[in-house]
Amino acid sequence: MADKSFKSGQRVTLESVAEATGIHRATLSKIASQRAYNTTTDVLEKLCRFFECSWSEIAEYVPDDLVPTASNEQH
Repeated sequence: MADKSFKSGQRVTLESVAEATGIHRATLSKIASQRAYNTTTDVLEKLCRFFECSWSEIAEYVPDDLVPTASNEQH
């Protein structure tokens, strides 16, 4: 979001991304704040279109054995 803000000269917020992409703000908030949040390829495609980037710039494959669970996640 910082790169998009810098390039456009305007502040990019979750609200503005939600409005432009049609992705619910709560979904964007979860993606931004929850490590290993599971989303759909449709959402990733919309984000890539908005940010003009590739999937590898916004998502990462994490094997199941490395995904934190509620019982071992630290806050």
